[in-house]
Amino acid sequence: MSDTPELDLEHEAAKVPPRVKAEILSEALPFIRKFHGKTIVIKYGGNAMTDPALQQDFAEDVVLLKLVGLNPVVVHGGGPQIDEALAKIGKKGTFIQGMRVTDEETMEVVEWVLGGEVQGDIVGLINHAGGKAVGLTGRDGGMIRARKLMLPDRDDPSKLHDIGQVGEITQIDPSVVRALQDDQFIPVVAPIGFGENNETYNINADLVAGKLAEVLKAEKLVLLTNIKGVLDKNGELLTKLTAKRIDELFADGTISGGMMPKISSALDAARAGVNAVHIIDGRVPHCLLLEILTEKGVGTMIRSH
Repeated sequence: MSDTPELDLEHEAAKVPPRVKAEILSEALPFIRKFHGKTIVIKYGGNAMTDPALQQDFAEDVVLLKLVGLNPVVVHGGGPQIDEALAKIGKKGTFIQGMRVTDEETMEVVEWVLGGEVQGDIVGLINHAGGKAVGLTGRDGGMIRARKLMLPDRDDPSKLHDIGQVGEITQIDPSVVRALQDDQFIPVVAPIGFGENNETYNINADLVAGKLAEVLKAEKLVLLTNIKGVLDKNGELLTKLTAKRIDELFADGTISGGMMPKISSALDAARAGVNAVHIIDGRVPHCLLLEILTEKGVGTMIRSH
């Protein structure tokens, strides 16, 4: 990774007058006080995961949140990296309704990409930024138990699609995550679960983040995306949504395609007691700090009512 983004950052910071810096810090103070000791589950994906400058911003944000007393837990995907690895072995990814079809060979690739390469990079970035990250998969500490997911057809729910070793979560035991948090570590979780016969399952990272936020009784669930947030039919950002409004947006087709699992898991988490769910634009530098520690966020906030 080049030093250029870091130098640019220092250069930009030097141009900010001290009074403005003080205002920024004082604006963050009430939020730091309010969320001190609270768990924040962050789904890390999209451009924020592949752009080197944004990777560095993300790592710095996570470390800063930990240092000021919040408890971040990172759940990551890795779709583009999986596609890249599959292409190297001459295999093309197949999707049904936005879900990756995962045969045995694909599952092996998913496991070493998510639990190895991608996770190692994230752990390294956070540690380099001054944090203490630890990588986990759902197997560690028996964290994520799953069963085979049969996907109902969008047009005919009585018809089910077999998408291979894709799982739905049956149980999450968060004790390994809690133990790491108590020890000042930052858990980084790959969305891989295991079944009752020790088989491995690929699980949608948004769903893992949502369920983990529920069982950890997180204050916030933050989902990084490649769009501004939830948009209306005119492409305008909807900054605040309730469960009722989301049901309306599903019904009229405003929310569809790849956003559906993301919004569904966000809504489930909000209904299960997560105080606020944020869908934010991961392409904005330091989007996490802006969303959590300032008055004006950078995405859509969802509450249950």
